[in-house]
Amino acid sequence: MVKEVKNGMTFMRERKAISPVIATVILVAVAITVAVGVSYWMGGISSQYTNFEKVEIQSAFATRDATPTAGWKITIKLKSSGTADATLNDLFINDRPLNTTAALWSASDYPSLPDFVSTSLPQIGYTMPSGSTYTVYVWIRDGYGSLSSGTTVNVKIHSSGGMDYIKLVTLT
Repeated sequence: MVKEVKNGMTFMRERKAISPVIATVILVAVAITVAVGVSYWMGGISSQYTNFEKVEIQSAFATRDATPTAGWKITIKLKSSGTADATLNDLFINDRPLNTTAALWSASDYPSLPDFVSTSLPQIGYTMPSGSTYTVYVWIRDGYGSLSSGTTVNVKIHSSGGMDYIKLVTLT
């Protein structure tokens, strides 16, 4: 190594160091790696707070039941398409709450109804896992209000998350 003295300062000529281009490449690579790591970390944190419930009514229809407990059977097929589970806990017919004490615990084709309106939705509610499907049945006996064939009924299902899922069904 040769030392050169110029104006009282010592300079080293053959000093070995990394070139500015390689130093820039290394700094950019480190910055990109840190940015990717931070974005994954923030994505993980934000996904914990962005879960939402969403229930889609895939179909709803009414059929006439001509048994001794004559009336209509409404079949509502639901699908949970949100990222969080949805808990269905109330059912309304024409904006009137269903008498939950008359709710049936299991669906059957011809239930003996203790009231004019009944449902297969459990009294304690039903939790739909994300991505699952569920069918709700509602039985309306003759004599409930002024309902007759051809009448449109507003069926509303309320969830514990505060969402309302509404479907208009025409009685046949």
